[in-house]
Amino acid sequence: MPIYSGGLGVLAGDHLKEASDLGLPLVGVGLMYAEGYFSQRISEDGWQVAVNNPLTFDDLPVQPVLDKNGELLKITVNFPDCSVNACIWELRVGRIPLYLLDTDLDENAPNDRKLTARLYWSDIDLRIAQEVLLGVGGVRALRALGYEPSVWHMNEGHAAFLTLERVRELVAGGTPFKKAAQKTRGNNVFTTHTPVPAGNDEFPLWLIDKNLSNYWGELGLTRDQFIDLARSHQAWGETFSMPILALRHSEGRNAVSELHGRVSRRMWQFLWPEVKEAEDVPITSITNGVHTGTWMARRLRVLYDKYLGEDWLDRLDEPETWDRMDAIPEAELWAVHMHLKRKLVFYVLNRARTRWMAGGFHPVQVIASGTMLDPYVLTVGFARRFATYKRATLVFDDLNRLLDIINRPNRPVQVIFSGKAHPDDEPGKQFIQEVYRAVKKAENGGRLVFLEDYDINLARYLVQGVDVWMNNPGRPTEASGTSGMKAALNGVLNFSVLSGWWREAYNGENGWAIGPDADLDAVVSDEADADSLYDTLKNEIIPLYYTDRGANDIPVKWVTRMKKSLRTITPLFGTRRMLKEYVERLYLPAMK
Repeated sequence: MPIYSGGLGVLAGDHLKEASDLGLPLVGVGLMYAEGYFSQRISEDGWQVAVNNPLTFDDLPVQPVLDKNGELLKITVNFPDCSVNACIWELRVGRIPLYLLDTDLDENAPNDRKLTARLYWSDIDLRIAQEVLLGVGGVRALRALGYEPSVWHMNEGHAAFLTLERVRELVAGGTPFKKAAQKTRGNNVFTTHTPVPAGNDEFPLWLIDKNLSNYWGELGLTRDQFIDLARSHQAWGETFSMPILALRHSEGRNAVSELHGRVSRRMWQFLWPEVKEAEDVPITSITNGVHTGTWMARRLRVLYDKYLGEDWLDRLDEPETWDRMDAIPEAELWAVHMHLKRKLVFYVLNRARTRWMAGGFHPVQVIASGTMLDPYVLTVGFARRFATYKRATLVFDDLNRLLDIINRPNRPVQVIFSGKAHPDDEPGKQFIQEVYRAVKKAENGGRLVFLEDYDINLARYLVQGVDVWMNNPGRPTEASGTSGMKAALNGVLNFSVLSGWWREAYNGENGWAIGPDADLDAVVSDEADADSLYDTLKNEIIPLYYTDRGANDIPVKWVTRMKKSLRTITPLFGTRRMLKEYVERLYLPAMK
């Protein structure tokens, strides 16, 4: 179901899968993006080209929800100038139903039919209408389906209008707005996933007037009272902030790592003027996790069945389960790892061959797409959204120094890049172009690779098949980061800036750090981080991989570090631990 763009969408899916594993009575609500998220092609010059692929619903694991008469079950959302109908599709994620709203109906106007066509419209008029549909329409869809949720969890601010729709239901029954808001606030949980402004939706007030002028009367509010619910002051004028709306109307609030919690409390302190210290702001943190069953290689699971006990998957969040790692022979763990590396290389070669056969692919692009990869060479992976704060080009800060490191005789290194930029993120697309132009240079000997069209399938091969997972965002802009967790549970070692989840996971023996563990207010330059990256790669990572090879050419000290990583990271950074925390710290208090 390609209706996601990056880590947050994949995390939402992992959240539902774990809820199914645990038997948690959870229901998901989203939009059915008929065109999905775009496929990526990289031009010969390195420019990202977006290719939209309309989904064929008959080929997807979804079915329409029907009413008692066998007709499409529909909900209606009223805008000032029109009413928009939406039907509902159901997707089963194990035991969990995910309901997706779809406005592509004959009775809707052409523009309204496009509301659910595409993920991340650049048109902010369509964007706010999508969020009204998700928040207001999502509540109405659950009511139409017969659900009476005891907890309402907003995953980022995009769904924040649900808080007002819940209030409107009570106001319609005669409850004053203030009392209705107070009554519903306790059941609402809001998770913020980003400290980056682009991730926090704010709309100009004229758009609020255009899309919601019919709504504040239903709440018993004037226009100014409605705007005051989420008013934000920017240098260029006042806006309506979705995160502010969610924060003010939720008793449960959390960030997604310990450091992100500190950043969020400081960022939103102004909403609690009576609070003198940022640490007293009522925003907690629950560090993200990944769904082990989805991301762990099958061959590794078979190995664990043999040495950790056949019920290890039921006890995967218990540290005691992983104390048995030492029982696994180094030779067997390394054999599985090498199998996964070869599998990655064969997959990449087949992708390159397929693109070459299709035509329109320059020979240099064939080399850049990984045809010279070697499964017996130290392999570093860097794959994620190409948002500028993730600093994809940092490794090229001194290209000559990098080329010297990766091309050393008998100790070569290959680096695999992959990722998409938002179609409207010009700086992000320029980062891809800069990376691709470096990849195309003959001087790197084919040891730098860019794999186009990053998606879940490619991600699985990468997080299972590289040796090192590199991540170097600027501090503290990485809220959590989950790709490194996926790599870690496959025995891949992390090499990352001490931000997000890695700051909590790193212990000096289970991977490597880029740069210092800097204070929130400390300024660490890109040059300093790049210097740390080069030094660590050259003086620690490469020697550990290539020296002290034991019997059968096994890097014993490297495998020892793999085991330390698996033991310390796997139980703590899965959705099993994460979802249990949500239940205990947010869901149960909200139910009460």
